[in-house]
Amino acid sequence: MNRVGIGYDLHRLVENRPLMLGGVEIMHHLGLEGHSDADVLLHALCDALLGAAGLGDIGYHFPSGDEGYRNISSLVLLKEVKNKLDREGWKPGNVDAVIIAQAPSMAPHIEAMREKIASVLNLSRCQVSVKATTTERLGVCGREEGIAAEAVVLLEKLEPPGPAGHEAV
Repeated sequence: MNRVGIGYDLHRLVENRPLMLGGVEIMHHLGLEGHSDADVLLHALCDALLGAAGLGDIGYHFPSGDEGYRNISSLVLLKEVKNKLDREGWKPGNVDAVIIAQAPSMAPHIEAMREKIASVLNLSRCQVSVKATTTERLGVCGREEGIAAEAVVLLEKLEPPGPAGHEAV
């Protein structure tokens, strides 16, 4: 059995915060505002994974009112989502994501983002696609007020093991 999930996130750009995207710190004069590190790419990915498995969303599992998640790395959240999927018998098949930002340029950081995501999800790099686009200076992202991300994932249900010493048929 396969399932598809979609996730979306948007955070405001502010001063005096690091810019984290895909688990990579990007040098920029603005960062994303949020309770955690506000990594919109990983938040969208977490939502896509949780949604495909029918497990709710990132806000349910990691509420912004919980001080335990203040400034936490979203790579930690992604790892916990992966653990939840493992317990439910789901394995990611592939990830396709897009970052929506006017600036800074994402191109120099895409491969590092793919590597980080692939490592946490135990996927090969070819199973993880990260792209970036601008909005031609239109809207919140185009005016450089925020950065958004969307992610789509395919989950595959793992077959339960058969009786001891036998393979499932």
